[in-house]
Formats: sequence, C-alpha cells, structure tokens
Amino acid sequence: MNVNIETHWKKILKNEFKQAYFQNLASFVKDEYTMYKCYPKGKDIFRAFDLCPFPETKVVIIGQDPYHGEGQAHGLCFSVPVGVPKPPSLANIFKALEQDTGKPIPTTGNLEHWARQGVLLLNASLTVRAHEAGSHQGQGWETFTNAVITNISKHKEHVVFLLWGGFAKRKATLIDKSKHLVLMTGHPSPLSANRGYWFGHKHFSETNAYLKSHGKPEINW
Repeated sequence: MNVNIETHWKKILKNEFKQAYFQNLASFVKDEYTMYKCYPKGKDIFRAFDLCPFPETKVVIIGQDPYHGEGQAHGLCFSVPVGVPKPPSLANIFKALEQDTGKPIPTTGNLEHWARQGVLLLNASLTVRAHEAGSHQGQGWETFTNAVITNISKHKEHVVFLLWGGFAKRKATLIDKSKHLVLMTGHPSPLSANRGYWFGHKHFSETNAYLKSHGKPEINW
C-alpha cells in the first residue's frame, strides 16, 4: 500500500503499512470520507509527520483525536489554522506557556512553527467524523500511532514526551524512560484545568532545559 507520508517516516513505518490492521483502517477511512464529512482534509491526515520528519523529532505531544468542528482540524494535535478561534484546551496551553516562560499568548492557534522545530503534534487517532468526537477510535489508528511512539522510543535518544491527561499518560508504557524524558500532568481542557490539574507545571521550560543539556536546539515556543 502506498501511503503519502514524509520519506523518513515512510521508511520507519513501512512494516505497519503492510499489516492487515492498517489495510482495514485505510479501507474504513476511505469509506468514511466517501460517505460522511470527516476531518482533517485527506491531504492533511499525515501532516504532523510531514512538518516534523523523523530525524528532526525532539518533542512529542500526544492528543486524542482531531477537532471535529468545521475548519478546526488540520493534522496537528491541539492546533487550529490561522484565523480559527482558539479552542479552550489550546487557550489553556497558551496560558500555561505564559506562566512558565513569560512568553506572550500567541495571537493565532496555529502550531506549525512548533512542528517545524521538531515537535511532533500527534493525535492518537488521525481522523474523525464531523461533529462526532471519538467516532474513528477503535478502528486501528491507535495501533498505528502506538507504533509511532514505540519507534521513536526505540530508534532515537533524548526525546521529550509531553503526556497531558489520562489518555496520553497511558502511552508512558511505550517509552524507554532510561533514554527519554517523560513529563506528565492533567489535560488542558477546562474541566481538568478548573480542578487544578493543569496550571502550574513548567513543561515548556523543562523541555528546553533537557534539550539544551543534551546539545539539542531549544524550542522557540
């Protein structure tokens, strides 16, 4: 099966694309996009990988599934295109960033500049049916993205994994903590943040300190 994904990732993940589960997943996604409105656009399904090639990956942020509202999802977890209002979780991410680093809250919710610096903005499911949260979960995407995390852990060193919320934290078992940094806290959603499970962490500055200590360029958040 020919999957249109960045060259380095294609080589790393080639065995996944041959698996029966991925063949079934591809068939499911094709049918869903034919019968229903789905997000993101087909060309953006693997955009997180295209903007952040495997050799450049330094940080991994894990989301659950794409935004399911009109015009929001564009292939990067938590991110929205320029001109689209910031969803509540993203607004809280920016507030935490400001608290941690003093960096002013960005005017746009587009996180492409993070991705281009080596931040893989990975949703566990890469597609969703419009206005139906979680509608493409359990179809094989999680198997695929777990393989992504496992390959990063196995084949790279000194990557920072930011696991926000219970769903993301469960991915910690896939990561070799002897050679990577895993930072965990609550989810940035208002429900979690309002209960005191989000604000107060310093994941952005801790990430940069770790990268710097291993001779890697820091992220300009």
